[in-house]
Amino acid sequence: MDRLVAADLVDDPYPFYAHLRATSPVWRVPGTDAYLVSTWPLVTEAAGRIAEFSNHFRRAFVTNEDGSVGVLDLGSGPDVFAGADPPEHTLHRKAFFPNLVQKKMETLEDHVRALADELLDGMLRQERVDAAAQLGNPLPARVIAESVIGFHDADPAAIQRWVFAGSRLMGGRLTLAEMPAVAEEAGAMLPFVMDQLDRALHSPGPDDVLGAAARGVHDGVFTRDEAAFTLMVLAGAGSETTTSLIGTAIRLLAARLQLQDALRRDPSQVPAFVEEVVRFESPFRFHPRLTTQPVRLGDVEIPSGALVGLLWGAANRDGSVFDQPDDIVVGRANAGLHLGFGRGVHHCVGAPLARLEARVVVTRLLARTACFTPDPEGPPTWVDSLWVRRNERVPIVVEPRDPGR
Repeated sequence: MDRLVAADLVDDPYPFYAHLRATSPVWRVPGTDAYLVSTWPLVTEAAGRIAEFSNHFRRAFVTNEDGSVGVLDLGSGPDVFAGADPPEHTLHRKAFFPNLVQKKMETLEDHVRALADELLDGMLRQERVDAAAQLGNPLPARVIAESVIGFHDADPAAIQRWVFAGSRLMGGRLTLAEMPAVAEEAGAMLPFVMDQLDRALHSPGPDDVLGAAARGVHDGVFTRDEAAFTLMVLAGAGSETTTSLIGTAIRLLAARLQLQDALRRDPSQVPAFVEEVVRFESPFRFHPRLTTQPVRLGDVEIPSGALVGLLWGAANRDGSVFDQPDDIVVGRANAGLHLGFGRGVHHCVGAPLARLEARVVVTRLLARTACFTPDPEGPPTWVDSLWVRRNERVPIVVEPRDPGR
């Protein structure tokens, strides 16, 4: 393969992933000094070698004018939270983690359920709906912005628009000519976040993520700019990951009526189903790493300063680790080995929130419907990205449950 065409990987990257696992587990993207790592053992190994594979965001994929994949140097930037390495990352995680751990997230369950039912009230008045636009997209944006971060007078639609623009910017499907306009759209979030942070700095608020950011600035953990950038990253990750997970879960159930009926009869299996969805369709296809020195991974020598993509989506379909990797197997014995939320020190801090929201939404959708199936008039579509694995549209036909039953 002497040329990687980005568009070929959008809808179904899994044949390509399988080819890489079988022939080139550490593969150099033609014409670049970027590498893709595709097997579970090598992805987990690289994720654990944090001194050699830095999480600093210095390079990103881009689409060349001929459609092939290229690499863009991003220059220097704020190394905070998702883009930081220990010991800074440890301090940043400590500043926010108390507001994102499992116990804290469980206090949100009633709120998430009420919000899910509010959205379902509108959605179930129609026979044909887009489950992404009407349920999977708006719920996570509202939860992360209002209930977790604690933004005041937030417009969830605007936050989602900014977040999705940021994802497009890092998605590898833009040309250099297209990037400035998308960067401007994503950057429009910064003045809003700065205003929110300045309010919290001058008037300490409740025990939420915004308050934690303000305390971090007062304690010298962050500068003001670093705190604002971290809030933007958390809003993005909290929206993008869960949006993808919910939309994918609904799409998969719509196409699997037997599984849909089984979960409707036994909702206690929904958490196991959600976990399998994370493995089967990882919300982020990969995350980038930057080599800090010449390194050897597998049998490949990688130079210093190379972009290394850890393909979570490929590793999660590795048949040497997961039996029936291309099938949905609810309750598989080694479900905890999936890499859908990352690995090691950069394991997603918001994973409990994503699991909670997806579990509640799927449970309420099943409880309030007799059946939902793919809309024959329009197939689901994927967001045009090499980075996120999210359905842009999930058209379904819904049959509400008879309230008398």
